[in-house]
Amino acid sequence: MTQSLQVRVQKFGAVLSAMVMPNIGVFIGWGLLAALFIDTGWIPNKFLGVLVSPILTYLLPILLGYTAGSNFYGRRGGVIGAFATIGVIIGSDITMLIGGMVMGPIAAKLLEKFDNAVKEKIPTGMEMMVDNFSLGILGAILCAIGYAGVAPVMTTIQGILGGGVKYLTEAHLLP
Repeated sequence: MTQSLQVRVQKFGAVLSAMVMPNIGVFIGWGLLAALFIDTGWIPNKFLGVLVSPILTYLLPILLGYTAGSNFYGRRGGVIGAFATIGVIIGSDITMLIGGMVMGPIAAKLLEKFDNAVKEKIPTGMEMMVDNFSLGILGAILCAIGYAGVAPVMTTIQGILGGGVKYLTEAHLLP
């Protein structure tokens, strides 16, 4: 591996790590709930076991989308990242952890580009209104794109990769 490729891979890894690491506590908490309370858990409990699926389906991807967006563009980036992430979650029938890691940065970068393009053109006193409406409009557009376009693509990619893992496992090709 060349030096520049190695540096790029390390930078990409650092970006992914920065999305996941702040949320590790929630992943641990979700894992404990699952290990304890699902039907095959250590202390099966139907009442508490119902927490496991919604946390995996909704909370974890939204947290990843928020964290990824905030890493790229602060709190506004996090908010639009979470908003865009809900589109891919609702548009898919599988867990969209990767969807949050994709939509968060994309949404934040687009909002940042928009903000930079209009910041000199906003009349004094109108900044808050423009900020809120721009986030709302762009967020709604990205949420719809995530739902209608990104979720099916991500679902297909994850299905292909999952099939590859299943094949490798069934063929006993994993060390």
